[in-house]
Amino acid sequence: MAALAATYYFFVRTTTGQFIDESALVEAVETHGTAGKAANRLLDSLPALSLLISAVVVLIVTVVKRRWTAAGIAVAACVGANVATQILKDIVPDRPYRGIETLELNSLPSGHTTLAASAAAAVFLMVSPRWRPLVGFLGGSFAVATGVSTLINQWHRPADVVAAFLVVAVFMLPAGWLIIRKGPRWNVWDGYGRHWASSRLWLALPLIAGLLAAAVAAFSLLSVAATGLAGSTTHYFWAGTALIVIAGYLATVTGVWLFGHAARRRSASRR
Repeated sequence: MAALAATYYFFVRTTTGQFIDESALVEAVETHGTAGKAANRLLDSLPALSLLISAVVVLIVTVVKRRWTAAGIAVAACVGANVATQILKDIVPDRPYRGIETLELNSLPSGHTTLAASAAAAVFLMVSPRWRPLVGFLGGSFAVATGVSTLINQWHRPADVVAAFLVVAVFMLPAGWLIIRKGPRWNVWDGYGRHWASSRLWLALPLIAGLLAAAVAAFSLLSVAATGLAGSTTHYFWAGTALIVIAGYLATVTGVWLFGHAARRRSASRR
């Protein structure tokens, strides 16, 4: 919640934040060719795709494994995150004028990104611990791709996407806390590497992607600082894209590590 408030304050209330955010959105026009068409197709099919995948997986796991309580908690958290996003869109004040030419209407957080990230998170919470590293990586990648697509399509600024990730985290972390304590019998595993889906590779890949994105962001912003605005055509776009990748995969790594730590080891005595 603190990170969500900080994201709003910097990117909406300050001149520097508004400039970086808006510049990334404006420069997205330069990439709106093949990438834009692909992003359009993804966004058009996103609501149905997200709901279909998450509903099928959650239903199968619920019926087969009889995890009724966990399903109720996960679905409630998913719904809560999406409702909260729409409420925030209405109650958060419009963007104040800070000398930056931009639409003043509030667009934070991104509804599409919230839908994708919350659906992925619901599946992540429902599967057993040994599957969570793989599901976390796949779900995080899906959410990141959705966020980047909204930027390419000029539907949302980077900060809107980051805020969506944080809204989902606010709801899914306490939901996960409840699920682990309500289902102690199935929230057990043998640790990393005992199953292909629990390989540390699924932690390493998002971590590497996040570090590479941080390098891209630093290079892009330093290039603008060195050459001036005249030399910037897509530097802010790449910096904004990198910010989305960093936030999405940071949430992925944190979630996988945190829930892996919280799940009881099979060989350990039950607490």
